[in-house]
Amino acid sequence: MISKINKSKKRQARSWVEALFQKRDCVTFIPSSTDKTRCSCGLSLTFHCGGGSGSVQLDPDNPNEVWSSLKHTVVSATDAYGTIEFQGGPHPTKAQYVRLSHDTRPETILHLFNREWGLELPKLLITIQGGKANFEIQPKLKKVLRKGLLKAAKTTGAWVFTGGTNTGVTRQVGDALLLDSQRPGRVVSIGIAPWGIIENNHELIGHNKDVPYHSISSPRSKLAVLNNRHTYFLLVDDGTSGRYGAEIELRKKLEKYISIQKLHPSAHYSTPVVCLVIEGGTHTIRAVLEYVTDTPPVPVVICDGSGRAADLLAFTHRYAVDSGGQTVLENMKEYLLNTIQITFEVGQEKAERLYEELIECTRHKNMITIFRMSDGQEKSQELDQTILTALFKSQHLSPSEQLSLALTWNRVDIARSEIFVYGQEWPEGALEESMMQALEHDRIDFVKLLLENGVSMKKFLSISRLEELYNTKQGPTNTLGYILRDVRPHIPQGYMYTLHDIGLVINKLMGGAYRAQYTRRKFRTMYAQTRRLNNTHRNSASFTRYYGNNLTLGVLADSEHSEEESLFEYPFNELLIWTVLTKRQEMALLMWQHGEEALVKSLAACKLYKAMAHEAAEDDLETEIYDELRNYAKVFEDISLELLDYCYRQDDDQAQQMLTVELQNWSGQTCLSLAVAANHRALLAHPCSQIILADLWMGGLRTRKNTNIRILLGLLFPPYISRLEFKSRKELQSMPQTEEEHLYGLELEEENESVEGGVHRSHLNLVETNLDGASSVKDNETAENGTMLPSASIGGTIKHSDYEHKCVTPSYEYSAYDLKRQRPLPLRHKIIEFYTAPITKFLANSAAYFVFLVLFTYVVLVRMEPNPSWQELYVIAYICTFGCEKIREIVSSEPTSISDKFSVWAWNMWNPCDAAAIIFFLTGLCLRLQPSSQAIGRVMFCTDIIYWYLRILNILGVNKYLGPLVTMMGKMIKNMLYFVVLLLVVLMSFGVSRRSILYPDSDPEWILIREIFLQPYFMLYGEVYADQIYPGCDESAGMPNCQTGRWVTPLVMAMYLLVANILLINLLIAVFNNIFNDINAISHQVWMFQRFTVVMEYEQKPSLPPPLIFFCHVFLLAKYLCRKIQGIQETYDNGLKLFLGNEELEQLYDFEEECVEGYFREKDYKVQMSMEERIKMSLEKTENIQQKVDDINQKENLQNSSVQALEFRLHKIEDLMDQTLSTLGVIHRFMATQNGDQDSGSSSDNAQKRSNSYEPDFDSDPKILPITGRTRCISERSDLLSDISDALPSAYRRKKKYSFHEKRPPNFSDSNFLLSQFDGVPSFNDKAGIELYNYESRRMSVNSARTVDRKFDTESTLSPDLNSKEVDDIDSGDIDCKFDSGDPAIARSSIDRTIWVEPLIKVFPPTPNRQVYSSLLSPHCDHSPNRGNTPVPRTRHASEMSNPEIARYLEKEHLRDAEENDYHLMEGLIKQHKQKTSNTIDIPINAHNDHMIRLRTRTDLDLNEPLSNTTNTTESSTSYNPLNSMSSKNYD
Repeated sequence: MISKINKSKKRQARSWVEALFQKRDCVTFIPSSTDKTRCSCGLSLTFHCGGGSGSVQLDPDNPNEVWSSLKHTVVSATDAYGTIEFQGGPHPTKAQYVRLSHDTRPETILHLFNREWGLELPKLLITIQGGKANFEIQPKLKKVLRKGLLKAAKTTGAWVFTGGTNTGVTRQVGDALLLDSQRPGRVVSIGIAPWGIIENNHELIGHNKDVPYHSISSPRSKLAVLNNRHTYFLLVDDGTSGRYGAEIELRKKLEKYISIQKLHPSAHYSTPVVCLVIEGGTHTIRAVLEYVTDTPPVPVVICDGSGRAADLLAFTHRYAVDSGGQTVLENMKEYLLNTIQITFEVGQEKAERLYEELIECTRHKNMITIFRMSDGQEKSQELDQTILTALFKSQHLSPSEQLSLALTWNRVDIARSEIFVYGQEWPEGALEESMMQALEHDRIDFVKLLLENGVSMKKFLSISRLEELYNTKQGPTNTLGYILRDVRPHIPQGYMYTLHDIGLVINKLMGGAYRAQYTRRKFRTMYAQTRRLNNTHRNSASFTRYYGNNLTLGVLADSEHSEEESLFEYPFNELLIWTVLTKRQEMALLMWQHGEEALVKSLAACKLYKAMAHEAAEDDLETEIYDELRNYAKVFEDISLELLDYCYRQDDDQAQQMLTVELQNWSGQTCLSLAVAANHRALLAHPCSQIILADLWMGGLRTRKNTNIRILLGLLFPPYISRLEFKSRKELQSMPQTEEEHLYGLELEEENESVEGGVHRSHLNLVETNLDGASSVKDNETAENGTMLPSASIGGTIKHSDYEHKCVTPSYEYSAYDLKRQRPLPLRHKIIEFYTAPITKFLANSAAYFVFLVLFTYVVLVRMEPNPSWQELYVIAYICTFGCEKIREIVSSEPTSISDKFSVWAWNMWNPCDAAAIIFFLTGLCLRLQPSSQAIGRVMFCTDIIYWYLRILNILGVNKYLGPLVTMMGKMIKNMLYFVVLLLVVLMSFGVSRRSILYPDSDPEWILIREIFLQPYFMLYGEVYADQIYPGCDESAGMPNCQTGRWVTPLVMAMYLLVANILLINLLIAVFNNIFNDINAISHQVWMFQRFTVVMEYEQKPSLPPPLIFFCHVFLLAKYLCRKIQGIQETYDNGLKLFLGNEELEQLYDFEEECVEGYFREKDYKVQMSMEERIKMSLEKTENIQQKVDDINQKENLQNSSVQALEFRLHKIEDLMDQTLSTLGVIHRFMATQNGDQDSGSSSDNAQKRSNSYEPDFDSDPKILPITGRTRCISERSDLLSDISDALPSAYRRKKKYSFHEKRPPNFSDSNFLLSQFDGVPSFNDKAGIELYNYESRRMSVNSARTVDRKFDTESTLSPDLNSKEVDDIDSGDIDCKFDSGDPAIARSSIDRTIWVEPLIKVFPPTPNRQVYSSLLSPHCDHSPNRGNTPVPRTRHASEMSNPEIARYLEKEHLRDAEENDYHLMEGLIKQHKQKTSNTIDIPINAHNDHMIRLRTRTDLDLNEPLSNTTNTTESSTSYNPLNSMSSKNYD
């Protein structure tokens, strides 16, 4: 069934893709002008005829018909789409692809991305432009570009558009994506490539096909392969084969369409687009011009130093001005033209055209941003920052829109540097909306930034916004929905959570008596008022649709401000709960760091996380969720402990107040009670907590030695109480106490003040109870509420000796009050403090309990009379009053509902056990009072006493040494229950088998169950019943009959004892040993944790022990009835707390905030001083040093190259000097000859003739070197040759060249122009040209010629232009070559070779892998056009090239042709921008077709085609090509 569904889905996808996407096939054969057997589409005649797709026909009326994609191709459903699996790695990387027509609508393509390929709309579109020819970038710059591009794409969720093929700039981008390919959330890289230039594209044909693909290309082929680091490919088909440019129009349309898509439904701005230029050819300049002149324009970021077009654009941008004429660039026009010709190898006319396009780009300077790599001395922006900053500068967005865009990208660095600048004005509510968006999308850094820039959380947070945060779909997945179903079982689909629901969830997770603020009556009243204001539930999207885009939730927040102003007094507390419930850990840590009550927030978060982990385990969710929540709880556990430790080290008194102060915002809890609820043993074991517990345990007593003995003496002999030492009134008031004790203390203090004439307080802060049982402050303006702390409030003034914020009070007032507070307690107060101290209650109850056990033991051991004795009556009274105490504990617990009260009471496992024992005793008592069942009742008494003896363990748990052991026993018993299940299975298997074999004739009785377990159970302890293992039997001797199979019983018993006694018992011992080791390691913490429970238990107990506790119960009942009659609601707040006033609480919060800041400073310092951080810093410094060393090495290589170049020039100067001396000798001899001729009567005509036909003596003058037929550098031209060439006709005259000893124009500094044998000599058939050639040949020595001949003896096989056939066609008789050597081979070799002269000092250029970071016109060096002359490496001959070099040369030529093709294709787009002023994305596709076909590139020309056939082209330049297969000419 599932396979059928999958097949149907695939079938629907196939039909959808094939219905909307098409391909193009050429159906008409139009012969190419260069190859009559090949169509103008690039396919051969055989393909057209064999395929049957077209007909070989020409229009007779128009024999020069030009091939057109729209006219001569037909469209059909696409036949190539699916998945490409790139091979070569450990696992194939996959990419989706589709073949589509070049006129496909962009909305269809975008629908393909969203529907079939599952892509979300991009938040940014980065389109990469650059050269198609392969190039190398300096390693440091390459590293920066890769890192910046990857960061820009990943952090913003951008799409990256490239050319798709594994050449040029696309290869560099693919290398950057290589770092990201193995990580989750890969960058969406989309390659848009022409279908016709893909190598082996026939393998991609198939419907939804998985194609294995190797990205290995042949450099001798004009086709290219796809880059294996892209994730999606659009293969654009226009019917051509082997030609680039089909994708230009579709790519531009798609970019335009994406740029008009809205990022958000409510956003006013669309998807931003930016162009990144790396290197580039001539077509790149036109692409940049097209982007900056588009409507709207697209910002362009240019990487300076990457080469060619990028460097030219960066140079012109640097010297361009924003307005007016480009004076500086116009002055450098000649230099720029020369540089363009050298860089792109183009002619003068095309260079001027490119110069104009560069100038046109500079007129839009604001749309172009230059990225320059920092040289280490000054800090510069990274590439990703440069890209995003360029977008902000180019788009005219409001600050709010810019901030929203930065939020979408999650780039807080851009917002900090570009948006939150000095003097920025923000509209009302703009930052609040950004804060809402940052919270929803979990942008922690943006929340910090907004808080730093003035956002007030108290004004921001409202009921509606808080509910919207709970209902948002953004952020990580959480378990809130599962927990909510427990408190609200029937939740409809799409239910929107209310704060009341969240309050129920909080109550469930916190447990105990905790009541969230959202469930209290006061909050529900205010919530109802808010809902009446807007009675429909909403989220941000629905509210935006209702109120429009200009109105947001801030409108409702403003209307609710009056009702909610005092509702969220501590908004960070509410947001912390939201972050914890929605599992946003990083945001929760941020909310914990801000605001007050840091310690309690960490404890509450710890408790919530642990409870959520427990719920996740019960709901059988993934184990990873449980572990994740437990780890989050552990983080807050550590934070709370570290913060408490830091506060304790700063001020121990303030730290103790933090632990015991009443927290009105947290259901009246304290930090200690929350730590107990969260099972935070480490915090309770902290010295600060133990000091408080020790103080609470002693109550009002102050004894240091023999405490227990003294208290027992006080109990036995009450007058001894007056001899005990007690705390002062001030110390008692500084101790935590219950709410009832607090009210009683206020009353006593008021009475004492009225009697003693002390300072009278004008106001009292009386505590009353709300209708729902919660206490609230009646008078909020009261400056003092009777707090019992070292800081006292008198007449509105505060005094505290330890805290740094001190308020000065009048000395006489403080003296009188302080003396009163230091006065010893009266006897009545001493008696009260003695009997209410927890240690007194514990000892009294323990003594009464032991008396009870002694009497109970006596009752069960002696004979029981029909009437109960006084010992038995005491036992009955004790247990009955003890049961009444348990009922009081349930009723007086803090929760309001009976079920919650019972659950809180049952949290201590001793309480349910006590209840069971009491009920069992009362049942036995009822039976004992009946004469008929007295024996049964006595047995029940005897059984019940077992538990009462075991209950001594609860009393022993208070002991420091016995407490951990008691805990170990409890855990062992719990684990033993699981073991008993295993043991029971084994025991039953043996017991049933043994009983059934030995006693087959048993009657059905209940006693059979006992027989099954009795003997097998005691066998575990060594009682094997040896006489019954194999009992004897003999029917004749009167013994029992032998049962069939009785021999099986011993075998089964052996297996049973082996498994039970050896395996299971030892397993249980191992488990117990593990428990002992675990508990023993934390035994101290366990005892300290249990100590708090004991302290709180005896703090709440009445003063008298059972059975005297009955009088306390009567008193409490009478008191309750009196309050009920008076209409006073009884309070059940039994926690020990400190009750602070507003000012004192504010001081405590200030101290806590200072401690939090100090804690983070200390933590940061520890991190900085940690070994890991030091190693990291050392590594960074080492990398910087290594980088500087590499730079020094590069500079050293440059200097060495310069020195070598200088030596080379000096050598050339010496050669020129030698040539000059030789020439002077020739002139001297010539003059002597002239003088001799004049003396002999020779005419001047004969002398001129001899001078023209003069042949120097090579043998006598070795400095004259005859070299024939070689290509010469411009530095080797002499003035004598120039003078002679001036006398020749203009047709044979060379252009004037310069030598090294002359002062040349600066534009020759970067020149690599070479003079070939065709430069200036158009034909060897011209005799005058041959004479000039012979004269040049006679100027060089024979020795050099022979050396060159030996070096190039294999050249005849690779001579590209003058092969043997061409040499044979030359009339040798026209060449007058006369050499003294008489060797005709030298004369012939001078014609069929082009020879270079190697310098005596060879210049070694820097190796490619250690290139210097400097652009063609490097702004880091000299920006002036007058730069020093540097040697230019010459072009190597074909015979000097290795196979890899030849392959790279071929590949470079093919890709350069592709760049030229794109350059001409983009001319149509530029013209359309100039003609059309309206904003449209429909770009005509007919503009370039005719021109594209008429274009003849270098590789399309016939090698043997005569030069005269190309005179009609718009631009031509002849260049020498050293390979036969690559002889080419540039045609525009």
